[in-house]
Amino acid sequence: MNRRPFDPRLLRRVPAARRDLALLALLGVLAAGLVVAQATALAVLLATAFTGQLDRAALVGLLATVAARSLVVWAQGAVSARVAATVKAALRADLLGAVAQHGPGWVAGQRAGQLATLAGRGLDALDAYFTGYLPQLVLSVTVPVAVLGRVLFADWSSALIIALTLPLIPIFGALLGWQAQAATERQWRRLSLLGGHFLDMVAGLPTLRAFGRARAQTDAVRRMADGHRIATMKTLRIAFLSALVLELVATLSVALVAVPVGIRLLGGGLALQTALLVLLLTPEAYLPLRAAGSRFHASMEGLTALDEALTLSGSAPPAPAGRASAQPDGPAEIRFESVTVAYERTTALRDVTLTIRPGERIAIIGPSGAGKSTLLNLLLGFVRPTDGRVTVGGIDLTEIDLDSWRRQVAWVPQRAHLFAASLADNIRLGTTDATPAALSAAVHAAALDEVVATLPDGLDTLLGERGYGLSSGQRQRVALARAFLRDAPVVLLDEPTARLDAAAEAVVLSATRSLVASRTALLVAHRPALLTDVDRILRVEDGRVTELTPVPAGERP
Repeated sequence: MNRRPFDPRLLRRVPAARRDLALLALLGVLAAGLVVAQATALAVLLATAFTGQLDRAALVGLLATVAARSLVVWAQGAVSARVAATVKAALRADLLGAVAQHGPGWVAGQRAGQLATLAGRGLDALDAYFTGYLPQLVLSVTVPVAVLGRVLFADWSSALIIALTLPLIPIFGALLGWQAQAATERQWRRLSLLGGHFLDMVAGLPTLRAFGRARAQTDAVRRMADGHRIATMKTLRIAFLSALVLELVATLSVALVAVPVGIRLLGGGLALQTALLVLLLTPEAYLPLRAAGSRFHASMEGLTALDEALTLSGSAPPAPAGRASAQPDGPAEIRFESVTVAYERTTALRDVTLTIRPGERIAIIGPSGAGKSTLLNLLLGFVRPTDGRVTVGGIDLTEIDLDSWRRQVAWVPQRAHLFAASLADNIRLGTTDATPAALSAAVHAAALDEVVATLPDGLDTLLGERGYGLSSGQRQRVALARAFLRDAPVVLLDEPTARLDAAAEAVVLSATRSLVASRTALLVAHRPALLTDVDRILRVEDGRVTELTPVPAGERP
C-alpha cells in the first residue's frame, strides 16, 4: 500500500491534471509571499501605533494583502475542486477500460463489489484529498520556507529555533500516520467486503427469498456493517488524538520562540517592530503543517482508494506497440498453437493446438468448468495465453487491434446482457449505424417478429435493466438479432439454448442454424440438438482438447 502523501503515478495516468496541479503549486508560492507581506505590514502598523501615529502606507498594504490572500484562497479552492473532478472522471474511465480489457471473468465474485465500491464511494472520497489536504500540503512547503527566510533577516536566533522545532510536527505526524494508515486500510477492506456481499445478496435476492434465507442475510449484512462502524471509529479516534499531539507540539514550539523574544524586548535587545514581526510570523510557520496533518487523516480514505484505483486500472495488459497496423485481410484461418491458460489456482487449458479453417463450423462439448468458455474468451481477447499463441491469418492476436478484430466477431453468450434502453438500441449495440431496413431484417432472421408485435411500442419499447420484461428465450433472440445485424464472418455461441424450454429452444435453434451458415462458427454445446450441421466436434476435458469422430448426417439427433 502506498503511504506517500502524493502518488507520482497520478501525473502519468491523468495528464490532464498536470496543469491544474502546477497552478496549485504556483498559488501556494503566491500565498506564502502574501503571508510574509501581511505580517510585515501589520508589524509596521502596530509599531507606529504605539507612538500615536498611523502609517497609512502600512494600512493600505495590510488591506491589500488581506484581499489578495482571500482571492488566492478562493482560487485554490476552485482549482483543487476542478482537479478532483478531472482525476475522478479519468480514474473511473480507466477502471471501465480495465474491465473491458480483462473481460467478464475479471469482474466476477468479490471483485465486482470491490469495483462498485471503489468507483462510487471510494473515488468520491478523493474530494477531501484534493480540496483539503493537497492545498495544505503545498502551503506546508512554501510558507515555512518563506517565513524562515524573512525571520532569518530579522532575528537569526528566532529563525534557528523555528528551524529546529519545525521538523517535530512532520515527525510526530508520520508516526501517528502509520497507525492511522493501517486503521484506514482495515476500514476500507471491511467496506469493500460489505459492498461485495451486499451486491451479491441483491443479485441473488429472488433465490434467497425462495429458500427462506433473506432474513439471515439481513443479519449478516448488519454484522458486517457493525464491523465497518467499529473500524471507522478506531480510525477517527487515532485522527483526533493525532490532532491533539500536533497542536501541543506547535504550541510549545511557538512558546520557545515567544518567551526569548519577550525577554529580549523588555531588556532593550530587540526593536519593537522586529519583535512584532517575529511573533506574527512564527505561528504562520507551524499553521500549514498542523492543518496538513489534521486534513491528512480526513483524506486518508481517498488516498487508499486512489492507490487501489491506480493499481487495478494499471493491471490491464498494455497494448503492444504498433499492433494497430497488423490486420487479417478477409476470412482467415484461426490457429491455437500450444496454448495454455493458467489462473492462480487452476489451469483452464493445457497445450491446446487447433486449426479452424474459414467457414468451418465446430461444436465444443465437455463438462462444466472444463475450459470451453475459455476458448471463446481467447478469441475475444478477454483472456491471453499463459504460453503459446493464437493467430488469425498468421498474425498473433496480441498484435492485432482488438477493437477492429472484435468488429469481425459476433458473440452470443449464455446470458445476453440487455440494458435499460429501447429494444432497437439493444439490438444495435455493436452496430449503431445500422439502417432501419437492416434492423428489420435482423429481427426477422432472429425470429423476434412475434415478440416485437406483442410489445406496446414495438422496437421503441423501453426495457428494464437486464432486459426486465422479456423471457430468457426472448433475450436470447435479441442476442441473435445483434449477431445477425453485425453480419460478422466469425460467430461464437456459448450455449445459446441453455435454460430454455423446448418451444423456445426450437425457435433459437432455427435462428442459430441460419446465423452460422457460411460463417466460421464455434458453438459451445451441452444439448445434442446443437450438434447438427457441424463439421467437427471437439471435446474439452480437464483443459485438454480432443477431436471426436464426426457423426454421420443421417445419424445426427
